[in-house]
Amino acid sequence: MGSGGQIVRVALAAGMVALAGMAAAGPCREDVVKLRGDGDQARFRVELADEEAEQRQGLMNRDSLASGAGMLFVYPEPQRVAFWMKNTRIPLDMIFLDAGGTVQKVHHEAVPHDETPIFGGDNIQSVLEINGGLARRIGIEAGWELRHPAIDQDRAAWPCSAAE
Repeated sequence: MGSGGQIVRVALAAGMVALAGMAAAGPCREDVVKLRGDGDQARFRVELADEEAEQRQGLMNRDSLASGAGMLFVYPEPQRVAFWMKNTRIPLDMIFLDAGGTVQKVHHEAVPHDETPIFGGDNIQSVLEINGGLARRIGIEAGWELRHPAIDQDRAAWPCSAAE
């Protein structure tokens, strides 16, 4: 993944673990993201891509993902980001978040192998990829909040220290 306007290779991700009214267990963990909005919650088991080499590779060339899995891309600073689906075999939803972990945009059902850039916007600091169609089924949309220790806790809309 690159910075400012650079098209980045996309990885894939998948699955939902829990929905509305879910009681999440334990403190923030690096391998779990939680999302909340409109009284609903979702939880995904994630691989963290916070280094350039991990971001370039992502989850390309994988044929399947376990249910409830995803990939969280985290950039050192907010920036303009774009993805493509080259070498990605599984349809994805891409959830673009600002520095506080608030969803700014959701791109639904990116098409495998499509090289058309998918722009997430400016001032994006992280991107969560999940199975295509899942964000719509859960109801994830702009304004939802993501909880994860990679989010700057001083800026986090939903900090790890806050009650569920």
